[in-house]
Amino acid sequence: MKEGIHPDYPAARVTCACGNTFVTRSTRGDIQVDVCGACHPFYTGTQKLIDTAGRVDRFRKRYEKAAKLAAPKAEAAPKAEAAPAASKAESK
Repeated sequence: MKEGIHPDYPAARVTCACGNTFVTRSTRGDIQVDVCGACHPFYTGTQKLIDTAGRVDRFRKRYEKAAKLAAPKAEAAPKAEAAPAASKAESK
């Protein structure tokens, strides 16, 4: 590495709002954070999925409707393709 071009990189104490502290290195000095790995719901396993106003149910109903409408069209399409091919072969 070249001398004199890199910033000073001292130890820095990170303090969370929950009271957890740990030491890392930073060019900015001490850091205060709102959420850390010790208190964040994703990392602690206390995360709760909230269905706001039934949005998941509404999505599932729309998806089921779309799947039902697409299913008859998908079944009819191969039959429709097979019929013209057969009629073309018979006309020769």
